[in-house]
Amino acid sequence: MFLVVGLGNPGKKYGKNRHNVGFMVADALRERHGLPDYKEKFSGVWSRGPAHGQDLVLLKPQTYMNVSGDSVQPASAFFKVGVSDIVVVHDELDIPFNEVRLKQGGGHAGHNGLRSMIERLSSPDFVRVRVGIGRPPPDFKGDVADFVLQDFDAVERAQLPDVVTRACDAIDRIFKDGVKAAMNVINTKPK
Repeated sequence: MFLVVGLGNPGKKYGKNRHNVGFMVADALRERHGLPDYKEKFSGVWSRGPAHGQDLVLLKPQTYMNVSGDSVQPASAFFKVGVSDIVVVHDELDIPFNEVRLKQGGGHAGHNGLRSMIERLSSPDFVRVRVGIGRPPPDFKGDVADFVLQDFDAVERAQLPDVVTRACDAIDRIFKDGVKAAMNVINTKPK
């Protein structure tokens, strides 16, 4: 069984923010695999069903990003999913927009959602689907928090469906081939 966690903030105010790309991917994955409507539990919304012959649980914490672990830890305990079978989808400042990369384990790199998960799970060893949002442009007025809590701009919005599809493809590849094989394909740049 895999627990796929899309990170984001609840509510319409945040729905199209860069910080909510994890929610966007979770919704697309639920639709792709025909999983049932979300139910409320674990301070989040979740759905469960088959994907590539495996049991998949999708979770969107409704705790706000900074305390995502307060939703993920009880869900992983309830479904008896080990840390290495948790796949978290999140925005990544250090990857250019339009790129998707996989990683297993590591630090939080200042991402408060990851920090909360590491603290509550007592381990950083979950799989990360890192969806690049890039850094703020040099003329951006505000700090990084302002940037991630803004909606994608018009150019990004036009490309976003493709980015979300590629993130879903990366997750499906994890299900079918395992993390290491998926990383070898997803993280290799085309020549």
